[in-house]
Amino acid sequence: MAIQRSAALLVMALSISYFSMAFAISGTATFYTTYVPSACYGFQDQGVMIAAVSDPLWDNGAACGRMYRISCTGRTNDGVLQPCRGGSVTVKVVDRCPSPGCQATIDLSQEAFSQIADPAAGKINIDYNQA
Repeated sequence: MAIQRSAALLVMALSISYFSMAFAISGTATFYTTYVPSACYGFQDQGVMIAAVSDPLWDNGAACGRMYRISCTGRTNDGVLQPCRGGSVTVKVVDRCPSPGCQATIDLSQEAFSQIADPAAGKINIDYNQA
């Protein structure tokens, strides 16, 4: 009975994982190092697992506080051939990455970026979804 219950829980967990990845959105990520002030929280410290989002995700400020799960999927240039470190990171939106200066879909804190990719890459391809 306990084995059946464990097997059922494992199948359910794998199904949820597959379902959430099946609906991931592709984009790009860069990183930044100055975290305050932010467009959402001013000088309030929001930790280091944070991000700024590009105009399409910004939604006139409604993105503030949204959480995104992000995974590196590959390189965007010839600089670092295999930038991805595996896994994913969950970040909180605290800022806007405005056009035309914004070079990515999501601009991660350096700490968040380095959890999923080699910072020497500078810019990576990602899959992301709202957590």
